[in-house]
Amino acid sequence: MAKLALIYGMRLLPVDDLGEVKEAMVVLKSGRTARVAMHLIEGSKEEIEDTFRQSIDAFFEMYPEI
Repeated sequence: MAKLALIYGMRLLPVDDLGEVKEAMVVLKSGRTARVAMHLIEGSKEEIEDTFRQSIDAFFEMYPEI
């Protein structure tokens, strides 16, 4: 299997300041582009951590061959 790269970004902001979340774009060496879905988790620190862990687990469940 090829060596993989997991692309992600995180930033904490006050929920009341948030206007919208847009997708991110990755430019490959070939010049092609790929979209990266951005996800929003709201709540307390503990709620965000718990939801984030569940999200990571679910993400890798989509790729059982890894």
